[in-house]
Amino acid sequence: MDDASAARETVQAGLDAGELVTVFGRCRVDYDGRASSELGPGDRLLVLKPDGTALVHTDEGHQPVNWQPPGCDHEARLTDGELHVHSVRTTPEETLDVYFASVAAVNRYAVTDDSELSVSGTEADLREHVLESPSLVEAGFEPRATERETAAGAVDIYGVDADGNAVVVELKRRRVGPDAVGQLDRYVTALRRESHDGTTVRGILVAPSVTERASELLAEQGLEFVALEPPE
Repeated sequence: MDDASAARETVQAGLDAGELVTVFGRCRVDYDGRASSELGPGDRLLVLKPDGTALVHTDEGHQPVNWQPPGCDHEARLTDGELHVHSVRTTPEETLDVYFASVAAVNRYAVTDDSELSVSGTEADLREHVLESPSLVEAGFEPRATERETAAGAVDIYGVDADGNAVVVELKRRRVGPDAVGQLDRYVTALRRESHDGTTVRGILVAPSVTERASELLAEQGLEFVALEPPE
């Protein structure tokens, strides 16, 4: 779409209708507000959301190179024969101006999305899974506390085994390497130093899987591993 006037009409119609509008083309970007910035010509994607958000994306990364937060007002203009999208925020006062030397595509979308993001398979899910079924760690394991503080940091789950030995459980939702073993070892060492009655302290790493090097370190340091996936 090379006609800047037609592009402006499409963008403005989308904005007036409360739609999601995208513009792809060669543009430059000026920002003025808490600071000032200028972005020279380049091929970029402009996303204008019904809530007033404006995002300028390049072909790299997931973060926009320029943006305006929700609550801004957008307007499509013609400036020196170019499509010019002007975005303004009043508190604090900020403006974002995108000038398209050429427009490859303009799209409007009437979007309806009432669903909320539900995240599963987290370390919190894994912790609840273990707390509900302690035998997943081993028979006779009894959780006593979560996020127990030590000199080396907070232990995910602290408990005792069937013989009354202290057990430190470190939870990881994905395949892990030596760093996770080192973290568990620090917790175990800290608790051993805090114990004055010679209580045995065991360390168990719970994760879907470990690397070969991590497995070697677990054996070298007298630590244990239990393979367990976070619940779906």
